[in-house]
Amino acid sequence: MTNSIKNELKDIPSFHPVVIIGGGIVGSGIFRELSLHQVGCLLIDKFDFSSQTSQSSSKMLHGGIRYLENMDFSLVWEALKEKNRWLEIAPHLCYPKHFSMPVYKESSRPLWMIHAGVFLYDILSGFKNMPHKRTNKEQTLEEHPYLRDQGLKGAGVYSDAIVDDAKMTLECIYDGLKERDSYACNYTSLVKAERKKDSNNKELYFLTMKDEITGQTREMVCEHLVFATGPFTDRLLKDLNLFSWTPKLILSKGSHLWFSKEDFPLENPVVLTPDDGRVIFVIPQGNKVLVGTTEKAATSEFNQEASQEEIEYLLNNLREYFPKAQLAQEHIMASFAGLRPLVREDEGSDLGKVARHHKIYQPQDHAYVILGGKYTTFRVMASDLVKILFSQMKKTYHPELSLTPFRQKSTYLPWKPIDLDRQKLKTILDRECPKTFEDLILRRMGVWNLEEAPHIREFLKENESLWLPKLRVPEDWAQIIKDN
Repeated sequence: MTNSIKNELKDIPSFHPVVIIGGGIVGSGIFRELSLHQVGCLLIDKFDFSSQTSQSSSKMLHGGIRYLENMDFSLVWEALKEKNRWLEIAPHLCYPKHFSMPVYKESSRPLWMIHAGVFLYDILSGFKNMPHKRTNKEQTLEEHPYLRDQGLKGAGVYSDAIVDDAKMTLECIYDGLKERDSYACNYTSLVKAERKKDSNNKELYFLTMKDEITGQTREMVCEHLVFATGPFTDRLLKDLNLFSWTPKLILSKGSHLWFSKEDFPLENPVVLTPDDGRVIFVIPQGNKVLVGTTEKAATSEFNQEASQEEIEYLLNNLREYFPKAQLAQEHIMASFAGLRPLVREDEGSDLGKVARHHKIYQPQDHAYVILGGKYTTFRVMASDLVKILFSQMKKTYHPELSLTPFRQKSTYLPWKPIDLDRQKLKTILDRECPKTFEDLILRRMGVWNLEEAPHIREFLKENESLWLPKLRVPEDWAQIIKDN
């Protein structure tokens, strides 16, 4: 039996063995694990799946080369192992690429240190990465002609992977929905939760959920309750007051910019290491170039946006390292921002140096909270939580199940030209179930700026009868469609 994401809250069963709150990459990974093990479950998210932190990454599967300085070898090893696994499991959503880390006379890390780092990175991958390289000044400029040549000494070159973060999350959900008794509802929030005994004297969780589009509420019941709500966890658990909870997170905001390759003709990724100790990735993807990220303390607000300060920070570093490109604010196609859920170690934790290990808490019987971690290691995070849950359920965990390929691919795959077709549009509406116009354009079609895609805009205008009755369309999005 194949269920649909468009299981409206009013139509799904009222009891589920497990309910998962949070449809980002970690919640989706947990949902897939449970579904593949034939455990009935419901996944909900207040907004669209992957619409917050999980679509706002630097869009890489990577070991985290900067964590080598913190001697965090176990995290790097684990993340590199997962990166290379996903290159085998889902090659349609990710691909390997060499990243160059240029070194200048004034750089804080000398060239020998960078060369040692990229070699160590290969060792930690079990030599499954594409082999690292060492390039001198001339070789580096031949590869990256727009780089500043003054003071350049050479570069260390290592490999990581580029990923479509939103589609990876969505395909985890599509895969889970192939199993019986698995349900997923976007635009559904948890507004009340309490643990009490039912008529058979069994303690269960009684949940009140709200359809964020219709405003209607529905009562649900479950045995096990999982919170995979990332940076919004402390805020949600305080509001619910379900159990005693001490805030655990340091929130860090990261912003990114998109440029057209016409304005920034970069062919291969470059890693910038400014004097402030940050790392900025400059990554070509298809016909665009992604630049980020920043590191700013933040609060747990939804739908983050890049600030002008962050935009100027990234632009200033691009001008410093790529003066020949002459990039300015008017060249920015789009920007986005998201929150990182860093687990608090102490009051003085440095945002740029906090490790990305995940932690799992059990604040109450049959309640589970997962925090921290990296996008790349989401499968390990999901596995660790499900193992704990299965120990309570007296169920055997099968690690090989999550290593199988996805059974439903996205209609539009990343980095490929968008083939505009009425049937494909209808397939997205029926099988991938966007509920708003933004869901359709941004996460199902992968278009970050509709103003830069007049052919898509024209296609949507001509086929309004297909999508307009089915989607909620905010006024600003509707205006873009109306513009010539």
